[in-house]
Amino acid sequence: MAVLAVQHIRKMRGGAQGQLMLGADGHAYVVKFQNNPQHLRVLANELMATKLAIAVGLSAPACDVLEVTDWLIDNTQDLEVDFGSRRERCRAGHCFGSRLVGGLMPGHLLDYLPEEQLVEARNLEEFAGVLALDKWTCNTNGRQAVFTRKQREKRYTATFIDFGYCFNAGEWVFRDSPLRGVYARNAVYAGVTGWDNFEPWLSRIEALEPEAVWSIAETVPPEWYEGDAGAMETMVEHLLRRRSRVRELIDAFRESSREPFPNWGRSKEDVRAGRFVATKWDDDLRIGRLM
Repeated sequence: MAVLAVQHIRKMRGGAQGQLMLGADGHAYVVKFQNNPQHLRVLANELMATKLAIAVGLSAPACDVLEVTDWLIDNTQDLEVDFGSRRERCRAGHCFGSRLVGGLMPGHLLDYLPEEQLVEARNLEEFAGVLALDKWTCNTNGRQAVFTRKQREKRYTATFIDFGYCFNAGEWVFRDSPLRGVYARNAVYAGVTGWDNFEPWLSRIEALEPEAVWSIAETVPPEWYEGDAGAMETMVEHLLRRRSRVRELIDAFRESSREPFPNWGRSKEDVRAGRFVATKWDDDLRIGRLM
């Protein structure tokens, strides 16, 4: 059953023009509507890929189907979509809702960290894991993350958000490119020395049972893909076949001109001790270099 949206809070940034709303379960959700400017299937992608990320143990927000009523839209001025030359009211019905990371307390959520704080993130190693997931699902957008920390904590924790362009957005085809689906800053990959850094997430993707993927697909409201069951079945079958190609796709990124893993093949002891090679991609990266 969908979670009922009971109150609008504010507009959110982003191409899908999401809205922050309160659900009847007491949680705040970033809500994306069927008539968002990106594509109807973005909602299906968000729900499926977020649940797949959680299934393999990555830090992603809880998500659900939200029911937004005509009454709430009619009585909330800001619930509209801007298409540039025209505006229209948000479409009532089943919407995608992603639990707001960090809750409603101000100052608990950042979408950017300075380099020295980024490399100290509590779960920095998960950027390798989400890279594997983004390559598997053919995320054609850059990897997005937000950062939170509890009071009196110095280090932030990354949570991975915005999976709408997985499966090549509205096309549901898999056109791979080495630099797609990767985080903008190579600092998060500096500690990668080999395939061990992609565990346990890579092995979980490769071993994920087909029944688990189909079960996630069945939670997607049919109206999010216009009831085209054949398109959904084809996409899921292709996704399942790709489990065996994830290492190949990561290798293509590794061998790209971006040089994302400058310490590939070095010992973990050297990296832990700070004796590692800085990536050329981040000009402002202040880390040591092996001599």
